[in-house]
Amino acid sequence: MKSIDELTEREILALAICSEEEDGRVYADFAEGLRQDYPDSARVFTDMAAEESDHRRQLLDMYMAKFGDHIPLVRRQDVRGFVTRRPVWQLRPLGVDVVRKQARMMEQESSRFYSQAASRTSDVTIRKLLGDLAAAEAAHEHTAGEIEAKRLPGETRLREDDDARRRFVLQIVQPGLVGLMDGSVSTLAPVFAAAFATHDTWNTFLVGLAASIGAGISMGFAEALSDDGKLSGRGTPYLRGLVCGLMTMAGGIGHTLPFLVQDFWTATIMSGVVVVIELAIIAWIQWKYMDTAPLSAIAKVMLGGALVLAAGVLIGSS
Repeated sequence: MKSIDELTEREILALAICSEEEDGRVYADFAEGLRQDYPDSARVFTDMAAEESDHRRQLLDMYMAKFGDHIPLVRRQDVRGFVTRRPVWQLRPLGVDVVRKQARMMEQESSRFYSQAASRTSDVTIRKLLGDLAAAEAAHEHTAGEIEAKRLPGETRLREDDDARRRFVLQIVQPGLVGLMDGSVSTLAPVFAAAFATHDTWNTFLVGLAASIGAGISMGFAEALSDDGKLSGRGTPYLRGLVCGLMTMAGGIGHTLPFLVQDFWTATIMSGVVVVIELAIIAWIQWKYMDTAPLSAIAKVMLGGALVLAAGVLIGSS
């Protein structure tokens, strides 16, 4: 693998042509992926794809005038130092803001590439060409901002951001919160019942681990099978089931891990502290994403957790 300093002028131009083609296709993919839910942002990326196509056409004309018709295949991954980009299919589920940030990163990277390439060539005409390209990419970054401002005026941008937040809440936060609440609260009774019944931290840990994993599998399947997401807008059931199942396991395992400590009372006190932290996190998520009043969220979560905890202690002590 070569660094950019080891490339010839011909290879640099070939790399630029390939990069412009790739960027144009990425922007087109962004537009296609956002078209259904964010049509205004999709038009932004359609315009940006057209800009990249025009840059590629200029590069092709310049390359053929300088070196002829054959263009060697030189790609970003063949050159050391280029930033590794995440595939488009990994970006789409993360929302429109992630796509916008990725687009800005692409523009900045292209501008740096052309500036560095221009500084190392000794051919005057090639230096001028690369300098023009660096200026064009810098202007493209500015143009992209103008296109976004034109396509996404204040109210449109706010509406799309609100839609993105709503989808995030429906598809990630809600199933995750349901799982975290179930894992944190429902496993309290068996864990503390086992702890006070046996005073054996290892057996208590095994009970908590089994309860957490079992609850995670059960909640994951229940969430995935409850709704296909087509009418509710809650997204793919597989993603919701995975999020719900993992958060359920995390909620249960959190206050189970302290029982790896051999001393019973130390482990029990540590587990109680973890329970308080878990319930506080649940209350914060309810306040942050579910518009629940802070005091109301804390009161309901703490009261429910305390009742389940007390039930486990009483049953285990009897």
